[in-house]
Amino acid sequence: MRSTRSHLLLIAAAVAVMSGCSSTDKRENVAEPPKECVFPDSPKDAAPLWICDAPVEGVAVSAVGAANKSAAGVSFMKDQAAADARVKLAQQMKVHVNNMIKQYVETTGAGSSETVDKVNTSVSKLITSETITGSRIFRSTVSPKGDMYVLVGLDPTVTKEATEKILKTSMNNERALWQQFKAAKGQEEMAAEIAKMAAEGRK
Repeated sequence: MRSTRSHLLLIAAAVAVMSGCSSTDKRENVAEPPKECVFPDSPKDAAPLWICDAPVEGVAVSAVGAANKSAAGVSFMKDQAAADARVKLAQQMKVHVNNMIKQYVETTGAGSSETVDKVNTSVSKLITSETITGSRIFRSTVSPKGDMYVLVGLDPTVTKEATEKILKTSMNNERALWQQFKAAKGQEEMAAEIAKMAAEGRK
């Protein structure tokens, strides 16, 4: 009788152990929900949304730069990441301002598509230096593996000022081209209006 009871207890214990293993396996097999944003150098780790180009409040145009982990230290890595971001920011600014010019054209009916393309090319040549001058670092973080990431951008006020300056410089350099643009308003007023659009809308 005692032997039978011991045997039953052993069976019950074995069932309990197997049950525990089964529930553990089920927990381990449950897939983790996908992360909204991850570090490029460490895809298993969640990253701030700005690293995946999510908009940041107070930043009209932005770009993310990265630098590999370096024995030179955090300051060096941040400088390298910022330089990388500013190259990308110049391209973002070109797209941003060109979109504003096209939006202005759609609103006013000014210029042919060929003239608009020429105007955009003229404006694009002037953007890099202005973008670098007015930009600053808004965010920075280090990934779990040690790479540095920074968000460099322009706030709306700086975006407006840089855009207006670029447009006016282009208008002075390419007077005949801008005359072909056939805007109903004067060039000064047109530059200010496009700049205002560039500051208000992130594209």
